[in-house]
Amino acid sequence: MTDSPAGHLPADLIITGCTVLVHDDQERIGFEEDAAVVVRNGVVESVTTAAAVTDLAAAERIDARGQVAMPGLINCHTHAPMVALRGVAEDLPTEEWFNDVVWPIESNLTEKDVELGARLACAEMIRGGVTCFADHYFAMDAVAAVVDESGLRAHLGEAYFSSQGPQGLEKSLEFALRHQDGAGGRITTALAPHAPYTVDDADLTATAELAREHGLAVHIHAAENRDQTAVSIDRHGVTPIEVLQRTGILDADVLIAHGTGIAERDLPVLENAAGRVAVASAPRGYLKFAWPTTTPIRALYDIGVPVGLATDGAASNNSLDVWESMALTALIQKSTTGDPRWLTSRQALHHATLQSARAVGHGDTLGALRPGHRADIILVDLTGPHTQPVHDLAATLVHSARSSDVRTTIVDGRVLMRDRQLLTLDVPAVVRELGERMPALLDRGHGRRIQDYKT
Repeated sequence: MTDSPAGHLPADLIITGCTVLVHDDQERIGFEEDAAVVVRNGVVESVTTAAAVTDLAAAERIDARGQVAMPGLINCHTHAPMVALRGVAEDLPTEEWFNDVVWPIESNLTEKDVELGARLACAEMIRGGVTCFADHYFAMDAVAAVVDESGLRAHLGEAYFSSQGPQGLEKSLEFALRHQDGAGGRITTALAPHAPYTVDDADLTATAELAREHGLAVHIHAAENRDQTAVSIDRHGVTPIEVLQRTGILDADVLIAHGTGIAERDLPVLENAAGRVAVASAPRGYLKFAWPTTTPIRALYDIGVPVGLATDGAASNNSLDVWESMALTALIQKSTTGDPRWLTSRQALHHATLQSARAVGHGDTLGALRPGHRADIILVDLTGPHTQPVHDLAATLVHSARSSDVRTTIVDGRVLMRDRQLLTLDVPAVVRELGERMPALLDRGHGRRIQDYKT
């Protein structure tokens, strides 16, 4: 623990009486009981004992007895506005899901639809303990405005396809430059080419050059599943990861969504890009689409590539629940490796905290409750019958706790949800207005698509 400094003006916030999830100097997960977290100017000033802050003045105090204070969860890849399409395309293969339902519907999207979807998504994520999310979608000005209003942190990119012509990349760049460090520093941005099968090599090369020129990250789907990799090799002689290499994308800071089709030959390529590349894994969607493989987390771990947890959009995943992603990640890794000792609960928590922070470019400021890090904190109530008794706190958090056990969500020291009450968003109003817009949004009579899914 770190001692709390004395003689200061009142702290902005003190959380006391809790158990704090901490990382030691080897990044191992541990827990400090009967602890306190002192927040000042949006950052963690100290993690100390509850006794040490008894007489310390604060503008706000939270008594968190029976709760765990831990870094806010990060959803490393989603399409937040797609909550408006939750459940509209069920039990379909990937190609039919895209071509026959989702993309024809998305051609109806207005900026207002995106705004309302983002509002609902941000409310869902706040209630589930997500304090930061990486989003890759259209009409992202509307999403940025909702992030600003909601108090969340976000890593945003305006998605584009080569079929849009030069204006696709131009719009993605313009958005990234305009919103970088927006919302009081809570918004960071990325260039967002959709995928190697929808963005040609020339546009990927241009994206890489612009990313390096302007110091921007790149957020892209690649090697999403094994079929994509097989088709890419058959048609072009290279894997999707090798496409990213030859176009220079891997020379930028890049977040790769999914990667369940990462091949053995891709591992040396990714190892050469270690320190710049990360992968986001959203296992629930892979199970729904019956993909035969999952993100090769153990192989990526061995070459130093961080894997962050994600949900993908709610149109495929049906929820934005990162707690579920954490538990599924641990279970699926045990099954696919045939080793019950991998992934352990502490390893899963590492993916949910520090590795997810690194995946979205915040490894130095998020993912751990330590002095100088941003005060993105959640309080998890473990007094319910489904979490008692607690023999192994890490296992309880990963395999027993639920997103509904999050009582309080804090970003930059600001409380966004207290005792399950949202403080920044009006969910009933959003649901009413979104419901009124559903008939126009869901109309597929026009048959239009914004893109064909042809891997």
